[in-house]
Amino acid sequence: MSNPSDPWPTELRLVQDRHALVITFEDGPSFTLPAEYLRVESPSAEVQGHAPHEKQTVPGKRAVRIVEVDPVGAYAVRLVFDDGHQTGLYAWPYLRTLGEEQEERFGRYLESLKEQGLSRG
Repeated sequence: MSNPSDPWPTELRLVQDRHALVITFEDGPSFTLPAEYLRVESPSAEVQGHAPHEKQTVPGKRAVRIVEVDPVGAYAVRLVFDDGHQTGLYAWPYLRTLGEEQEERFGRYLESLKEQGLSRG
């Protein structure tokens, strides 16, 4: 789960008409994470599979919105999307990783869509 030395978020806020989540950490970094990116990188087994080679490329999520941000203990949030997806727990370290690796991960996602002939929608 979470390590006590992991940076703690000081802000978690929906912006851009619920199409993005801003997360700011106590040690300074702040990230604006698009809902589409959070949805396609969901930590759920449905998206990630049970092994790296099982990761799914989720098409058609360009316009997805976050409808709820539900705290889970003191270590994560569950994001509920307007397409009904709500099974991933976004722990603070995972959200930090998503922020730090956003350009690389989203680039891989776009490439995977292209390779599979899929669309962002």
